[in-house]
Amino acid sequence: MDKNVNIGFGAQQFNFAVYIANRPNLAEYQDIGRVVSLQKNEIYSIGQACGNGWRKVFNVYAKLLYALESTSINQVFVDYRKGCSCWQELRDQHLLQANSDSALLFSPPQLSVNSNTIHIICGRTYAKQLISQGLDTQLSWLDQEFAIDHQQNIIVCPYFDYRQLSNIKIIRLVELIKELR
Repeated sequence: MDKNVNIGFGAQQFNFAVYIANRPNLAEYQDIGRVVSLQKNEIYSIGQACGNGWRKVFNVYAKLLYALESTSINQVFVDYRKGCSCWQELRDQHLLQANSDSALLFSPPQLSVNSNTIHIICGRTYAKQLISQGLDTQLSWLDQEFAIDHQQNIIVCPYFDYRQLSNIKIIRLVELIKELR
């Protein structure tokens, strides 16, 4: 596997990336070697096949993007809501599809690719693993769950699960993202 290639789900040209240590345990996703855009209903299918854990990941991701509303990062304006009236609609109609501006990546962050990209690493343990594997970042730990690197637009947050990244913590994450402006 090429360490300089993004691998996961979402838009080929993304500016919002979430990094997760695992991928859905389905044969068709084990050997992907690039970012592939999901199709409508594919998130539902993954949730049905892989269980509640993956439904939570997708739901929390949609809630986060919906909570962001419209935002400007380094003069790049992005409306992650895509005109949706609720986070469920965003999940079902746009999340990780070709036009989403977002990605869920199973590969380490490529920090030099696009300085406007927001990088969200799911979980302290995964962040420490990435650093031990050579991720060059100067994280400032804010507490046991959140860290930020303003220079490289990196935030570490709890894993995308309702208990770990509750609605209150999603709001905190949104505030940290706004700090990256």
